[in-house]
Amino acid sequence: MMTVAAARSLDDRAVCFVGIGLPSTAANLARRLHAPHLVLIYEAGAVGAKPDRLPLSIGDGILGETADAVVTVPEIFNYWLQPGRIDVGFLGAAQIDKFGNINTTVVGDYADPKVRLPGAGGAPEIAASAKEVLVIVRQNTRAFVEKVDFVTSVGYGDGAGYRERLGLPGKGPVKVITDLGILEPDPDTRELTLTAIHPGVSLDQVRKATGWPLRVADDLPTTQAPTDDQLRALRALKEAK
Repeated sequence: MMTVAAARSLDDRAVCFVGIGLPSTAANLARRLHAPHLVLIYEAGAVGAKPDRLPLSIGDGILGETADAVVTVPEIFNYWLQPGRIDVGFLGAAQIDKFGNINTTVVGDYADPKVRLPGAGGAPEIAASAKEVLVIVRQNTRAFVEKVDFVTSVGYGDGAGYRERLGLPGKGPVKVITDLGILEPDPDTRELTLTAIHPGVSLDQVRKATGWPLRVADDLPTTQAPTDDQLRALRALKEAK
């Protein structure tokens, strides 16, 4: 449900900076379904990649073999991302807070952490410069915390006006897609608000999986269940070797 909902959020002909894992699965699913002209860009330098299976990493050879072009990593960031040529940045998270700030660095104190996470990679630049950011993450109280232990990638900082004060060019996270529903920033406060719920999920279930008092939209629709075609395409993508 989470992967299909994320795929639906990607428009045909958009330019998408893709992370490995669920973001890559959702982006490649969108290409197989409704967005055949979606341009996938991977951090290692693949521009317009069209893999026929899920890549194992940003350096998987299938990305270079199927790309329209392969460029250097500095060119990806200096020519594509920072000047505003990326329509959608697609990120995951270990922790995310109510203002969409992402932590992929440490859990606990930075100097003496409980857990060291994979780190930043290109995520801070994507969060800063992509025109829009989508986040895909499973919803539970370990991931959805009132305040992240470390801000790896800035969302809306402490609320409205924060990104503008930093001079960040991108809009920030416009949608957080989870296994329970979809959250979007409030237009005034920028606090993440539940705007849709997945089939079979209760509002109480979502509240219990969130580490802060969750705001809920007055009109709370249920997302459309995956169609048979979408499920078949997702299974075929995951089974491809």
